[in-house]
Amino acid sequence: MNKMEAIGTLMERVADDALIVCCNGMIGRELFTAKNRPANFYMIGSMGLGLSIGLGLAIAQPNKKVIVLDGDGNVLMGMNVLASVGSEQPKNLWHVVLDNQTHASTGGQRTISGNVHLEEVARAVGYKAAYRAHDAPSFGAALDKAFAESGPNMVLATVEGGTLKGIARVEPSPPELAERFAREAQR
Repeated sequence: MNKMEAIGTLMERVADDALIVCCNGMIGRELFTAKNRPANFYMIGSMGLGLSIGLGLAIAQPNKKVIVLDGDGNVLMGMNVLASVGSEQPKNLWHVVLDNQTHASTGGQRTISGNVHLEEVARAVGYKAAYRAHDAPSFGAALDKAFAESGPNMVLATVEGGTLKGIARVEPSPPELAERFAREAQR
């Protein structure tokens, strides 16, 4: 499954009022292309900080469903936040990771996620559940199970590497993104 198929599988299951914090790089551009909406916050230029923002948001908005859409490179860049999530135990946080074992945005350099299974790290630091999926049907089933449970939990999908053609750049400026997302988070 490629990242756009994975994002489509995810977005079929995301409620309109759920808040998504998306990591920087190609995944943000792919989410923007697949389903841009005001309740999506696109992290631009700050690698590894999507989960930090999502954790803070989940704590500040305990009645909102918060989904962090991340890539393996971003998770590896901010590994310390996994432990913070495990410690804080936000029931309203779901961490979805698309793992292609590369840094797609910077030329496809290999990450270590082939050797360090991120869902196992999530379990070890205290996530309530963590799942690994290898294709769209198993990813959809894992998302359904995870979204039916309270968080924090992780659903990791192994996806194809490389970049897809026709992916748009996120058009709103960072201040515009922050403003529109803040409005959605306050609803």
